[in-house]
Amino acid sequence: MQSVRESVQRQIVLPWKQVFKISFNSIRVRLFRSLITTATLSLAVAFVAYTWSGYDILNAIWPSADESLQGQIAASGFEQLNGQFGSGPKDRWLALLSILVCVVGIVNAQLMAVTERFREIGTFKCLGALNSFVVRIFVLESVYQGLFGGFAGSLSGIIVSTLVMLMKFGWPVILAWPAANVMFTVLWSTLLAVFLSLVGVIYPALVAAKMQPAVALRAEQ
Repeated sequence: MQSVRESVQRQIVLPWKQVFKISFNSIRVRLFRSLITTATLSLAVAFVAYTWSGYDILNAIWPSADESLQGQIAASGFEQLNGQFGSGPKDRWLALLSILVCVVGIVNAQLMAVTERFREIGTFKCLGALNSFVVRIFVLESVYQGLFGGFAGSLSGIIVSTLVMLMKFGWPVILAWPAANVMFTVLWSTLLAVFLSLVGVIYPALVAAKMQPAVALRAEQ
């Protein structure tokens, strides 16, 4: 009896390696919808990275800038807060709104993905998959999308920010370009995208996990 119980457990609780493989294949099969979700993340993160990296560049060039360049920076509308350039209330509100829109878009896309995958989820559950297995599939898919979307979005925002600053203030932007701060921006922007993706997938993943196998299999596709 103990050996039978262990055999059934091995059939139900799949190793993480198989979960990774299934979630990756699911993204590949639904590539277009995954790209839409990833693009939503990229746009939100790109805006945040654009704003933050722009302030990093200003803080890097300001100490060595001559009076004419400092006057040019001030004339462009940038203001220092406590001796440093940083985001003001308006920037923070815009960033917050972009993040909220991003999360709503992810939730909507994932709920539609659950609807499209009724039979797939029902088949998994009929074969003995636990609720945690279904949740892990959706969570891993969101992590993939968050990593790729966050990395692409942060790079895009930083590149655009650097080009805009270069056109406004010239070569001092390249000479004083803050590589360490920019790399840190890429890191935390990517982690932000992963976090947003996870927040957006929690509810759809729970809906998918609680689905009754018989109901799922009767659904029309």
